[in-house]
Amino acid sequence: MRICLIAEGSYPYVTGGVSNWIQTLVTSMPEHEFVLHTIGAHESQRGQFRYELPANLAAVHETFLAPHSFSRKRWGRLIRLTEREKAALAGLLGCGGTRPEQAEEGVPTPVDEVDWEALFGLFRSRRLRHPADFLASRDFLDLLVVSGAERYGHIPLTELFWSVRSMLLPLILTLRQHVPKADLYHAVTTGYAGVFGGLASHMYGRPLVVTEHGIYSREREEEILKADWVREHLKELWIEHFYRLSACAYRYADRVLTLFERNREIEIELGCPPEKTAIVPNGIDVDAYDNLPSAPPDGRFRIGAIVRVVPIKDIKTMILSFALIKRELPEAELYIMGPVDEGGEYEAECRRLVESLGLADVYFTGHVNVREWLGRMDLMLLTSVSEGQPLAVLEGMAAGLPWVVTDVGDCRGLVEGSGDGLGPAGIVVPVMHVERIAAAAVRLARDPRLRAEMGRSGRERVRRLYTRERFIDEYRRLYAELGEAEAWRASASN
Repeated sequence: MRICLIAEGSYPYVTGGVSNWIQTLVTSMPEHEFVLHTIGAHESQRGQFRYELPANLAAVHETFLAPHSFSRKRWGRLIRLTEREKAALAGLLGCGGTRPEQAEEGVPTPVDEVDWEALFGLFRSRRLRHPADFLASRDFLDLLVVSGAERYGHIPLTELFWSVRSMLLPLILTLRQHVPKADLYHAVTTGYAGVFGGLASHMYGRPLVVTEHGIYSREREEEILKADWVREHLKELWIEHFYRLSACAYRYADRVLTLFERNREIEIELGCPPEKTAIVPNGIDVDAYDNLPSAPPDGRFRIGAIVRVVPIKDIKTMILSFALIKRELPEAELYIMGPVDEGGEYEAECRRLVESLGLADVYFTGHVNVREWLGRMDLMLLTSVSEGQPLAVLEGMAAGLPWVVTDVGDCRGLVEGSGDGLGPAGIVVPVMHVERIAAAAVRLARDPRLRAEMGRSGRERVRRLYTRERFIDEYRRLYAELGEAEAWRASASN
């Protein structure tokens, strides 16, 4: 079977959880041929792969969503939109249907219905010679003036124009890309990748699988609410846009998979039909974490974090917590194990924070072979503000290490279990609560017996519930089921 994987903002440019998951999926299924359509942010990433591509990954198609110039576009030309296209565009901008302010309080608001088939046809049309042609057209301006007047009349037209232009251009770029032919499409998130998967399924009539590690639309909402690049009166516009992208993926998907039950409940709340949803947890090779190299008995207490240095991982809270830990445990060391090249200014801010606090023994290791470092650690720490089901936590648990984790994603489920009778594998603390994080780490540091008990519980939980074999077998079965169903439909139609 030929399977097209669709990734966004991850593999093969970025190391870490989702990228490692994709690498494992492909390498574990040599019987299938994979092609990759990957969506990145900037053209500078082209060809900058952080993974050795598996032999059964036959091709990589790269798309980048960085802003394009309008300087050579002819302003004010007519695209001559059909009435259906005008209605579809109005729906995409939320100009019609249920409004958030009209929804009953406490009840999730349905995303306006969007005619995606009309948008697929428009944005791939030969009427557009360049992705920006539509956004420089008289039709687009008329749309904003007429369809957007009622809802966005409080926003100056020039501001609305540039905001919507920035919002729609990445979508148009995504939909104008070459769509590889495949027997099955698998988007590893919703967002732009999910919309591209919907386009592929629509064009070729093939099944679409969507896997959500974290809930993409919720993550974008959190980012936008905190962002200073979006003015307050425009945030609702942007947030709803990302919910519509996810709704497109849910609509076209044959199966929508996620990692744990709460994520599945959120998907259903957001409009995904329950019968499409299923849970397939992450999995790792537990035996690979046997007999890891250990640290010498030198009296140091080593705290590890397997993490990218990016804002969503909240490294600043980790550093502030370590400053309190250091007061109680002068022998403590913190090892932040993960790539730093994504962090940009944030990484520099983290290093300045360490310096301003006068902290010793904080080490940014950069990208490392985690298995060579885990055995040296005494305790693991995760302070993220958003997660799915972190592979890093599973790796630490497989190594027999206890955790202090923030209460995000499925971290509580991993650490405390769900009625499996194994006992906790660590301590769960509130997000951004520096004092609680530090207190939990100090408690475990002072109780070697408790650390050992938690380490044993975690390792056994991974061995029972989160193995690579189980994860791969579920996807192998799903691919076979959808592939056979498609082959039957094709045979029946002939």
